[in-house]
Formats: sequence, C-alpha cells, structure tokens
Amino acid sequence: MPYPVTGRPERPAVLFALSSWQSSCLRAQLCRCLSAGLAFALALCSVLAVVPPASAQGYAPYTVVGGTTASARGGVRVIGNDSGGRLRARFAEIRQIRSRGDRIEIRGSYCMSSCTLYLGAGNVCVSPATRFGFHGPSYKHRKIGANQFDYWSRRMATYYPPQISSWFLTRARYVKKGYLELSGADLIRMGVRAC
Repeated sequence: MPYPVTGRPERPAVLFALSSWQSSCLRAQLCRCLSAGLAFALALCSVLAVVPPASAQGYAPYTVVGGTTASARGGVRVIGNDSGGRLRARFAEIRQIRSRGDRIEIRGSYCMSSCTLYLGAGNVCVSPATRFGFHGPSYKHRKIGANQFDYWSRRMATYYPPQISSWFLTRARYVKKGYLELSGADLIRMGVRAC
C-alpha cells in the first residue's frame, strides 16, 4: 500500500475483532502462562542462590553439599583444589561464611595461598591428605612496602586458628616465592579438626 505524500503510513484495517468472552479467555490464558513462567523463574533463582558462581575473582570452583538451610547452622561447603585469589574478596567471603554458620570441609589435592584462610572460617575440618600452601602477602605487579607487608601479614593471621596464626607470623609470611607447605595431617596435629 503506497504511503501518502505526508510521509505518514495509512492505518491498517483491523484484521480481526475479539468478542468480550474471547478477550477474557485470552487474558486468563496469558495470566496462567505468566504465572507458570514466574514460578519457574523464582525456582531457578532459589537454586542459583544456593550454588555460588564457579569462578568468582579468579577462585577455583567449590561445591555446595546440602545447600543453605533455613536453620541457623547454614550449609556445608566442600573446598578443594583451590589455588587462592585476592585477599579482600576472600576476607569478605569468610565473614559471610561465619555469619551464616556454614560448615567448611577442605578436601582435594591442594589448598594454596588465600584458600588457607578458610582454616579460620569457624566450623572447619580438613582432609589429612590435602596439601596446604602458605606464603606472605604480595602485590601482583609491584613490590610491597614494609608497612604494607606487616599490615597484611597481621590481617591474614587474624583469619587463622591461634596455633597456625603464630606459626604463620614467625615462618610462612616470609615466603615470597612458592609456598611453605603443610599437609592436612600436620594441621590436624596443630589443632584443626579432621574430616
């Protein structure tokens, strides 16, 4: 259909008309579809809220076993094969774990760097076979100053159980390359609960 000279398209003819009964049926069907879609979306959101993202801030994935419950005790997290990550993000995560009362089970082959901070999350157990790698604080692309080194070392130490904290401050924080490793069995002898 050609457009008039004004440049405005002509209004198309109404192709069909609905009776009021058909219109109300269509609205009811649309409401049922939207309700079902909303219920599905809410269910999906609740599932996704229980399972944390596979990789947040460069962390290795962890598994939620049992999920978060409505009770004050929280859920169970199994940590394994975690090579670490950024301190501030890990501090925030551990504070959340403590506030929810989640139980942490550290299993797998290794738990390195900031992963070791989970040892101070509260209700924690470790597998005797897991290797734990400790080292002092560092910046990725620049040298850390003495004051910053001391500040971050002491802050990290507050996240460890007392015996591990004193060991960290006297030995492990001075490791700048690589890790000072302990096995889960070593940590159990230092007072950490076995899984």
